[in-house]
Amino acid sequence: MSRMRIVLGVSGASGAAIPLRILERLQEIEGAETHLVVSDAARRTLSHECGPDALGRLLAMATENHPIRDVGATIASGSFRTAGMIVAPCSMRTLAAIATGIADNLLVRAADVHLKERRRLILLARETPLHLGHLRNMSSVAEMGAIVMPPVPAFYHRPESVEAIVDHIAARAIDLLGLPIPPLAREWEG
Repeated sequence: MSRMRIVLGVSGASGAAIPLRILERLQEIEGAETHLVVSDAARRTLSHECGPDALGRLLAMATENHPIRDVGATIASGSFRTAGMIVAPCSMRTLAAIATGIADNLLVRAADVHLKERRRLILLARETPLHLGHLRNMSSVAEMGAIVMPPVPAFYHRPESVEAIVDHIAARAIDLLGLPIPPLAREWEG
């Protein structure tokens, strides 16, 4: 299998366990090459929600790490072909920047590139409750081709732990990339 480049953007919204699990799952996929960009706010959230070693664990799992301010990185160019990008979690600030094309950091620029190149962009929008501005931004990015996937737990598989819920959300996000692999998330059996 050829290399599949996947970009993972991590913003500062709550839900820091999700990108950790996404990278763990991507490491299990033969040929997956991961490109990670982490916002400054995400660094703080990772430490608060997952412990002081969480950022180090996240960085160690990625094939390549890109500084948030390096808007000249490979993932900022449409000529750098990828299989898609996941932003997990996707804060409302990041969502708004993507929706309006304000690519003032590498995470938003990489998402913008995925939209303009018509590549898969999965946004795990994390906020509740939502006001009209949030909803309009979600509608806007969906109209541009992004997939908005709030990390809402599924209960049909009867998860027995928070880890099981996080794993299912991570698997669903990866499945939405449409990689040439069997589905990772447990399917509904009727």
